[in-house]
Amino acid sequence: MAAAAGVAPGAVGSSSGGGGSSSSSSVSSAPPAAVEAVAAEWMLEFACSCLCRHFAEQSGPEFWRWRDVAQALINGLSQIPPHQKKTVYLCQLLIRTAQGKRLGLHFENDQRFSPLESALSFWTLLEKEEIKLEKLHEDIRRLIQIQIVAVYMENRYFKEAAEVLERLFTDSESDKPLRVKLATIIKTKDPYVPLLQNFSYSLLISKIKSYIELFMKENETNFLIQEATKQVASKGLEATAWQNRPLEVNENDKSDLETKQRRHLGQKPKESRVLQSLNNMKNVEKNGVSLACSRKRQRWTCQEDLELKSGVREFGVGNWAKILAHGNFNNRTSVMLKDRWRTLSKIGQG
Repeated sequence: MAAAAGVAPGAVGSSSGGGGSSSSSSVSSAPPAAVEAVAAEWMLEFACSCLCRHFAEQSGPEFWRWRDVAQALINGLSQIPPHQKKTVYLCQLLIRTAQGKRLGLHFENDQRFSPLESALSFWTLLEKEEIKLEKLHEDIRRLIQIQIVAVYMENRYFKEAAEVLERLFTDSESDKPLRVKLATIIKTKDPYVPLLQNFSYSLLISKIKSYIELFMKENETNFLIQEATKQVASKGLEATAWQNRPLEVNENDKSDLETKQRRHLGQKPKESRVLQSLNNMKNVEKNGVSLACSRKRQRWTCQEDLELKSGVREFGVGNWAKILAHGNFNNRTSVMLKDRWRTLSKIGQG
């Protein structure tokens, strides 16, 4: 990859009006390895762009598809070209953040490291690549740190939460206030305290979206996007209309989606003294929707049924929010848990 870093996007496979034979000769004489390297760079930039867009739009299936493409391209790099470090780091950050609540999933060799801890390491690398976004960097860093602890708390892994706190923070004075607050919260064993609720996972997603918007503006000159745009434009409005066609959903799914949207729009976390004392996350969007939300209905698995029954035994019927927070469910809401419990109860009576 490094050998091709200096090749301009238009240098391979370009032609200029009248010099057809000269252009053909230059292409045929280009080393195949160099051509492949340049093409791979374009593809990685394009894959990252698609990954960013689908992360921001919460397009679950499309996000996972482009995750696989981006990961395959990254795995094929013998080394990361300096000008593509941000691209690689951002892809890895998004992939890990999207899986941040799955504590059983490990991206690192060290099994203790959660997906969000791994995401934090890539965020640290991203911070080193730029210095003009200090405020946004600090906000996202603190949100990731808080949510690393919060996810352990939600799963009632209090011992692990205390252990990860030791790994997260240094002895620097700048980290001390937040470290002390989180240590106090872990001792309470309550995942619903104001700090964890205000600095929520949805707020983290919202902040990363803000970063994505800035990244996308910097990469508007992506070669493949420009060429694809020209192709679509040359084919007229029919191709554009096909690309922008609405997703087909049945009436039940549509109603369910609208209900979720209304619920999220109604969520406005109250400002607290904790929010004011940290004084570094003001004026941000507080209505982020989890990336994992899907537009398609999903069958309940036997494992999810067991999680639901276990949660009811521990917290009682009706405490769906707590059961959801402590259980390992696949993109469910508290309403879904309530409906499923009603179904299971009918089956048990039958």
